[in-house]
Amino acid sequence: MYNKNIDYTYHYWRIHLMITMYVGYAGFYFTRKSINFAMPALIDELSIDKHDIGMISTLFYITYGVSKFISGIISDKSNPRYFMAFGLLLSGITNIIFGFSQSIITFAIFWMLNAWFQGWGWPACSKLLTTWYSRNERGLWWSVWNTAHNIGGALIPIIISFFVMGYSWRHGFWAAGSITILISVFLFLRLRNTPQTMGLPSVGEWRQDQLEIRQEKEGEGLSWSVILHHYVFFNKYIWLLAFSYMLVYIVRIAISDWSNIYLTENYNYNLMAANTALSLFEIGGFVGSLVAGWGSDKLFSGNRGQMTLIFAIGIFLSITALWLIPKQNPLYQAILFFAVGFFVFGPQMLIGMAAAECSHKKSAGAATGFIGLFAYLGAALAGYPLAIIMQYFNWTGYFMVITICAGGIVLLLLPFLKVQR
Repeated sequence: MYNKNIDYTYHYWRIHLMITMYVGYAGFYFTRKSINFAMPALIDELSIDKHDIGMISTLFYITYGVSKFISGIISDKSNPRYFMAFGLLLSGITNIIFGFSQSIITFAIFWMLNAWFQGWGWPACSKLLTTWYSRNERGLWWSVWNTAHNIGGALIPIIISFFVMGYSWRHGFWAAGSITILISVFLFLRLRNTPQTMGLPSVGEWRQDQLEIRQEKEGEGLSWSVILHHYVFFNKYIWLLAFSYMLVYIVRIAISDWSNIYLTENYNYNLMAANTALSLFEIGGFVGSLVAGWGSDKLFSGNRGQMTLIFAIGIFLSITALWLIPKQNPLYQAILFFAVGFFVFGPQMLIGMAAAECSHKKSAGAATGFIGLFAYLGAALAGYPLAIIMQYFNWTGYFMVITICAGGIVLLLLPFLKVQR
């Protein structure tokens, strides 16, 4: 009877926590990407130029990266239920306030504040994903959760476009903020802490997953400072993953933040058509995340390196094809945006999971937060610095940068193949 109660409790909460994390993280995307899809309207109404856009983006991503790192360390010692819910609530409130703003200065201040609260989502989820789901199944579970990026990213351009075209850009921010405040209440009600806080055995013991049990027992009894020193800050594989992640995010953010402007300027797409094409990037990411997670579990026995390298090669090839497409062809462009999303979101998901698995069991938030800092340094480089490059080299410079980054991802991941053999 005791084992049946444990089984029932585990099965019930694993499903419900996944649903709650999924809805919650999609909500974070509503308030994170709201500005990107309202930007063409902001440019027209307030005469904002690309330098302003790039500067706001860079400030956001630097703040977000720092928040993600600090929040990762704090979240390992905190209850993810409250940590994630409060972050989303405050992000929603900040979006609503942003909708009342009038100047570049206030835009930058409130968007940096939003970035700080945005950093509270990922570490909480990584803690739950590494404590409720074990090593030989985690790839699929993590990939399912990771598609929340894509659902949120696919829905928000449509929602924002509806409010911007029907009312104003301010209504777009008010709508995004209001939706996420409601979602934050759902998180307060439905999230929980780790299995052990609910009187359950660890997930490794429950599933008899030997790889998971080995990680759970490694470094037992070490102090928190020693864990951070040995398993995060001086872990050579964490550093390798961090630099790889930085390049992945340069490509990802360059595509997600600049493509609607690229399509409207170069091919005269209207806002709805450009944002719809960009939604295919997110839909491709949805499929790519699932394939990457499933493949790393089933084809490579829970080892993430091989699958990540395959997808990194795909990033390089699809970006090159998008750059060199000979003329405007909406069908080909749609297919290529889908392909880029498919290949980008595989490594985006796998590298984060690999960092948690290469670290100590009690430092999953710190490890993912640390590489997240590098990821959003990369995202920051896709803001103002990329805008400067485009000023001098136009869209050719844009594509040169992200193609070189795509090739760099492949080279950085080669040594990582040894670590999880």
